[in-house]
Amino acid sequence: MAFSMPAVAASSTLCYPSSFGARGNPLGTKHSSLSWASSIPNIKINTQHLLKAPSPVVPHRQTGVVHAAWTRRSRGETAKRPNRKSWKQRTDMYMRPFMLNVFFSKRFIHAKVVHRGTSKVISVASTNAKDLRNTLPSLTDNDACRTIGQLIAERSKDADVFAISYEPKKNERIEGRLGIILDTIQENGIIFVGK
Repeated sequence: MAFSMPAVAASSTLCYPSSFGARGNPLGTKHSSLSWASSIPNIKINTQHLLKAPSPVVPHRQTGVVHAAWTRRSRGETAKRPNRKSWKQRTDMYMRPFMLNVFFSKRFIHAKVVHRGTSKVISVASTNAKDLRNTLPSLTDNDACRTIGQLIAERSKDADVFAISYEPKKNERIEGRLGIILDTIQENGIIFVGK
């Protein structure tokens, strides 16, 4: 039985149906099996011309720079999404969870330690409290600041908080009455965690 096959390109020669034998085998060779796969001719095709030569490596101008800085946002990206928080803003609440707030009014001193994640007040001390208001000679002097610092430290340790942080406001210096409160808290066994 004779059949026609399209021309198949070999490496540089072409095989035509006339080169097949009576049974469809190349050059008349006989197969030991009568399966369908054995009737397909075994033709070697040269694929060397399909492989591309390696392109020359062009050195990039930032070759040696570690490309881990892709998490940082460029100025243009910041301008597009200005309300997105930075990495520090997103993680600072978990790195320094307990924050000290100190407020000086004209007549009193208020201080409290707050858990930033839950806004829960851990410890509070104020010279406006009944026990301090009637016992302290002055509610705003240095002795009152030392008393507030000592109470904050004791009440924080009672709540199992031994490390707090204080972030000064803009253009605020840690000196005077504020410095006395922070030093007293530190002297009573509370660690201040830095930025």
